Amino acid sequence: MASELCFLTAVELSARLRAGEVSAGEVMEAHLDQIGAVNGAVNAIVTLVAEQALDEARALDARGGRDSWGPLAGLPVAHKDLTDTRGIRTTRGSPVFRDHVPTADALIVERLKKAGALTVGKTNTPEFGAGSQTFNEVFGTTLNPYDLSKTCGGSSGGAAVALACGMVPLADGSDMGGSLRNPANFCNVVGFRTSPGLVPMWPQPSGWGTLGVQGPMARTVEDVALMLSAIVGLDTRSPIALECDGEQFRGSLERDFTGARIAWSADLGGLPVDARVTKAIDSKRVVLEDLGCEVEDALPDLSDADEIFKTQRAAAFATGLGEVYKRHKDQMKETVIWNIEAGLRLKGEDLSRAEILRTKLYLEVRDFMQTYEFLVLPVSQVPPFDIETEWVSEIGGVEMDTYIDWMKSCYYITVLSLPTISVPCGFTDEGLPIGLQIVGRPRQERAVLKLAYAFQQATEVWRRRPTVAGES
Repeated sequence: MASELCFLTAVELSARLRAGEVSAGEVMEAHLDQIGAVNGAVNAIVTLVAEQALDEARALDARGGRDSWGPLAGLPVAHKDLTDTRGIRTTRGSPVFRDHVPTADALIVERLKKAGALTVGKTNTPEFGAGSQTFNEVFGTTLNPYDLSKTCGGSSGGAAVALACGMVPLADGSDMGGSLRNPANFCNVVGFRTSPGLVPMWPQPSGWGTLGVQGPMARTVEDVALMLSAIVGLDTRSPIALECDGEQFRGSLERDFTGARIAWSADLGGLPVDARVTKAIDSKRVVLEDLGCEVEDALPDLSDADEIFKTQRAAAFATGLGEVYKRHKDQMKETVIWNIEAGLRLKGEDLSRAEILRTKLYLEVRDFMQTYEFLVLPVSQVPPFDIETEWVSEIGGVEMDTYIDWMKSCYYITVLSLPTISVPCGFTDEGLPIGLQIVGRPRQERAVLKLAYAFQQATEVWRRRPTVAGES
């Protein structure tokens, strides 16, 4: 029997902690027990700091003063193994960093700790976060809790699985081509990619980059909003950090959506999409209509998005991993090498063309979003696939040229720099989770959260727990 505490929402758990109905020690013990019972089956948390977490929980209880606790006080949290954690091994899923122990926390970890969250350990990720299939030579493969023969996605795969299985109520992740959205979609949880700079990133090899972001993951939209409230705002270590008051994300997410215009796209203008995904998504269109939304088939022209993303992603890989490649190429997986080498071959004219095209696309989509408040579409073009498949090479008879092509439904949205969320939508006939992707206007994170919340409340798909996590 899984502990009731492990499947309370973070909002509910926080309220009980503040009211003194449960202690931080009891909450931590329950989650550590759940990790011990379930993690062996799914391999989500790869470095566990149980004693440290329990000591910190008990110290929090001893301190008292619950009224003055931070917004995340006493809540267990796990950090993606790409994210630096002081004194805790951070391998980046690579043999090169197998024994790497950072001497400082990443900014997102600093902020979570300041808000009172308690670190339990690190979650699995593919090597250097490359690819939406979570496996590496250091820790092995993370399995989908809804079907252990399937992938959990990636690259924040360990985070998504830990959440789905009740091992933690909150987890951080990162997203370049869909790494917050895709695993959330595959594991029936929520992943939110916010506007670049809203959650500032440090350390970063390229502080001006806007392709990759870090962000919150949880089982519900309210929990994602709660976590977001603690990690937004200015920090001078990030040159693109946006000023933002996190308090706004702790308010009500209720809203009347009567008359809200939604652009609906089942295939982003002709991308191949598995029929099971289409069936699950299409069945929920009526939910948005019942909320009062005006849903229309519409899509901006995204024909340049592929070139933009692939060029800027390759440049990011060369910038971030070029020196590691020079020294340790023999220890890196083939797809990472391919992406770095693609970046090293780029010329100035390639980079300038991508920047010009991205600016043009942003402005065109901004104009499109003057008419439509939201764009709604599938998160991934396929449902969770076989765990032995490294990457999807074909969809509906259409061959994929590279290891990332099957994720166009995510990375086309990446280049727009718009806030976008993956929220549980439904299940295939085989019982595999499918998520819905909701995209908002520039820097309108709160509006996205409100529509995702309304959809969540109307469907309650998130309540379906994986059997491996234990009976309710």
